[in-house]
Amino acid sequence: MSSTGVIESEETIELPLVQVDDILKVLPGDRVPVDGKVVSGRSAVDESMLTGESLPVPKDVDDVLLGGTLNQTGMLLVKATHIGADSTLSQIVKLVEDAQTSKAPIQYYADYIASRFVPGIVVLSLLAWIVWVIIGYTDPHVIGDSCVLSSGAPHTTTNTTNSTGKSDDVSARCIIENAFLYAVTVLSIACPCALGLATPTAVMVSTGVGAKRGVLIKGGEPLETTHKVKYVVFDKTGTLTYGKPRVVNFQLAGPAATSKLGLADKVKRALAVIGSAESGSEHPLGVAIVDHAKEELTITSMGQVKNFQAVPGCGMKCTVIDVKRLLSADTAGSGQGDSSNDLMDADVTDSSVYDVLIGNREWMRRNEISTKTVASEDMERFESQGHTVVLAAINGRLTAVLAIADTVRAEAMTAVATLKSLEITPVMLTGDNYRTAKAIAGQVGIDNIFAQVLPSHKLQKVKELQEGLQLGDEEKETDENQVVAFVGDGINDSPALAQADVGIAIGSGTNVALEAADIVLIKNNLMDVVAAIGLSRATVRRIRLNFLWAVVYNFIGIPIAAGVLEPAGVSIRPWMAAAAMAMSSVTVVCSSLLLRFWRPPKGIDPSTLPRSRALTKMPLASDDVESSSGKQNVALLTSYNKLKEVTQSNGFH
Repeated sequence: MSSTGVIESEETIELPLVQVDDILKVLPGDRVPVDGKVVSGRSAVDESMLTGESLPVPKDVDDVLLGGTLNQTGMLLVKATHIGADSTLSQIVKLVEDAQTSKAPIQYYADYIASRFVPGIVVLSLLAWIVWVIIGYTDPHVIGDSCVLSSGAPHTTTNTTNSTGKSDDVSARCIIENAFLYAVTVLSIACPCALGLATPTAVMVSTGVGAKRGVLIKGGEPLETTHKVKYVVFDKTGTLTYGKPRVVNFQLAGPAATSKLGLADKVKRALAVIGSAESGSEHPLGVAIVDHAKEELTITSMGQVKNFQAVPGCGMKCTVIDVKRLLSADTAGSGQGDSSNDLMDADVTDSSVYDVLIGNREWMRRNEISTKTVASEDMERFESQGHTVVLAAINGRLTAVLAIADTVRAEAMTAVATLKSLEITPVMLTGDNYRTAKAIAGQVGIDNIFAQVLPSHKLQKVKELQEGLQLGDEEKETDENQVVAFVGDGINDSPALAQADVGIAIGSGTNVALEAADIVLIKNNLMDVVAAIGLSRATVRRIRLNFLWAVVYNFIGIPIAAGVLEPAGVSIRPWMAAAAMAMSSVTVVCSSLLLRFWRPPKGIDPSTLPRSRALTKMPLASDDVESSSGKQNVALLTSYNKLKEVTQSNGFH
C-alpha cells in the first residue's frame, strides 16, 4: 500500500505469516485475523465474543479492531498491531490457563480419616487382645464358662476359686483364644467403608439427579463448593439476556399515527414494508426487525427489495414492491384512496411501490425527513432504558419508531429474587456500556453492577470479591475469603469462569466457556443456577448425615465388639459384627439414594422482596479505575475503544 493509500499489490497468506504493520483486507462477513487499527473503510463489527456488547460497534479510520471479532457491513483495511501471543484472544486464553492452575485443591476429609482409620482399628484390635489376655490371667472368671475345663489338661493352668466356692481351671490356650475372638470382632465390626462411601455415593447420586434436570456438574469438588457461595456474578449479554436484539416497541409516527385506518391494519402495513426493506440487510438490528415482522404477520417470506443501499453507522434505503401478498385482503384493501402509493391512505396493490429509509436521526436529517412529529420524551425514554431507537420513513414521511434491545430472559428476575431469599448477593459484570447495564440490572433486580469491563478486569473483580471486598456505598474488606460463583457464556467470560470458585456456563455458550466452567446449564435456564446451589446444599447435608451415621456406628459398635459391656452380659460374636458392618455400608448407600427424591427450590416472586438499596454504580463503570498493574488510575471511560487503548498502554493487548 502506497503512502497515498493506493493498494499496489495483493496476496493471500496464512495467518501465522502475518507480521506487525502488515495491511490486511477484511471483507464483510470475515473475522478480523489479528488485533489492529483501521486505516481505510467504514463498517460495523460484532465484538460480542470479546466485550459482551450485544450490538455491532461502528468502526472508522484509526479505530481499534480485535482479532476474532466479526466484520459485518463494509470492507476494511487493517494495520496489524498485535499478533500471536500478544493478541487479545491469546491473552484471554492465557488468563484462563493461569486461573485454572492457580485453584487450590479442596481437602477431602473423608479420605484423610479413612486412610488413618484402618491402622487405628488394627491398633485397637491388638489392644483388645492384650487387655483380654491380661484379664484372663488376672481375673479368669470374667471370661465365663466357655473356657472352663471339665478335667485337667497338659497345659499351664490357673486355679482360682470364685465367690461361690467353685474352682475354675482356665487354660492359657482358652485365654488367648477368647482374647483373639474379641480382637477379630473389633476388626469385623469396624467399618471404614461407611466413611469411604459417605461422599462418593452422595456425589454420584447428586450428579445424576442434576444431569436429569439439566444441570451438568463436573465432579465432586464444584458440587461440594457450591453450597458455600456468597456472591453470584452474572454476565449480561447471553446470560441475563438472550444475547439477540429484539424489537421491544413499535410505535407509529407522523401522518401514519393519525390515519383513519384501523390501528391493527396500520401496524401490519408498516411492518410489511419495513420488514421487507430490512430483509436485504445482514445487520443484527435489521434481522431483529425482519424476525419481528414475520412473527407479527405470521409469514415466512417478505416483499421484494430493489436499489438497496446501506451506510454504516447511519442506516439504509431501498425500494420495496410486492407487499400486497403479505397482507390479508381486509388489511390491503381498506385504505381510503386508490391511486396513490401512500401506505396508509391508499389501497395496497400489486403495483404499489414504496421508497423506504431506515436508520438513526442523522440518517433522517441527511435525507430531509422531519422528525419533529416524534415525541422526544418517548425516544429519550427508550434510550434511557438502554434500547436502540430506529426511525423508519416511507415515501418521504416518517412512519414508525422502533425500540430494539437485547431482552431479558423470562426467568432472570425470579432467579435473582430467589438468590436474594437464600442470602446470596447477585452481581452483574458486563463489558457493555453503563446505561444499558443499569437498565438491565433494574429490570432483573440486581443492585450491584460493574460495566465496561474487559476480560482481564472481569477476572480481577472476581478476585476482589473472593478476597472479601464488600459491595456497597463504602467498600471494605472482611477477614475471610468469600466463595464466588460466576455465570457466563462467552469467550470474554472464560477467565472469570476459571477464576471463580464455581464457574457456571450457559449451555448455548462458546466451547471455551463450557470448558472453563465447573457447571453447565444445559437448558439455558437461570433458575438452574438456584437449582445447582440447592442441590449442592442438599448433597452436603446428606454427606454430613452419612458421616454422622458412620461415626456414631463405629463409636458405639467398636466398644461393644471389644467387650466393654461383657460384665453386663452384652457381647457380640464375629459373625454378628460382620453383619452389622455390612448393614452400616448399606445404610449409607440407601441414605445417599434418598437424594433421588430431591426437588429444586421454588422460585420466589420478586414483588415479595424489598429492594435493598438503589443501584450501586461500581468503580469500573463510573469512578476512577485502577488498571490490573495497580500502578495507574485512569479517569472515567465512556467508550470501549478508549478503555482498550488505555489498557493496551499498560501492557494489555
